[in-house]
Amino acid sequence: MRRAQAGSAADLELLYRAHWPRACRAAYLVVHDAAAAEDIAQEAFLAAVRSLDRFDRRRPFGPWLHRIAVNRAIDWARARSLRREVELADAAALEPDSPSELPAVVRALATLPPEQRAVIVLRHLLEYTPGEIAELLELPRGTVNSRLRRGLDELGSRLEEER
Repeated sequence: MRRAQAGSAADLELLYRAHWPRACRAAYLVVHDAAAAEDIAQEAFLAAVRSLDRFDRRRPFGPWLHRIAVNRAIDWARARSLRREVELADAAALEPDSPSELPAVVRALATLPPEQRAVIVLRHLLEYTPGEIAELLELPRGTVNSRLRRGLDELGSRLEEER
């Protein structure tokens, strides 16, 4: 980290290779759009690089990058819903030939509000604790817990409906 902060391109590349795949996965699980997820993860990494001089090396880089990526993914999902674009059609680029072939849980997750989707992705797919999620998203822990509970309840309902 110290060498990356000093401008070492090789060390920046090491950070990128180590952390970009999970940041991209987190963004994809929030937005369900492969191209947008890649853009969001790249923008998040660039934002992190631009702010490396302010980064506290006592803290891990990965969660900081995930926070940036998830926040950008939430913003993108909000803007997308305002434009009323098709929700899951673009996921076919990473997944099977049609959205109906996606696993039921992925289809159900795509229907949740971005804020609930983000905390579920961070908690159950990226395995952050509620406290870590609260810190990453700069939310009170109670808000994280309520979004998790509401999101999981809604996810369960939608999966039941599908059965």
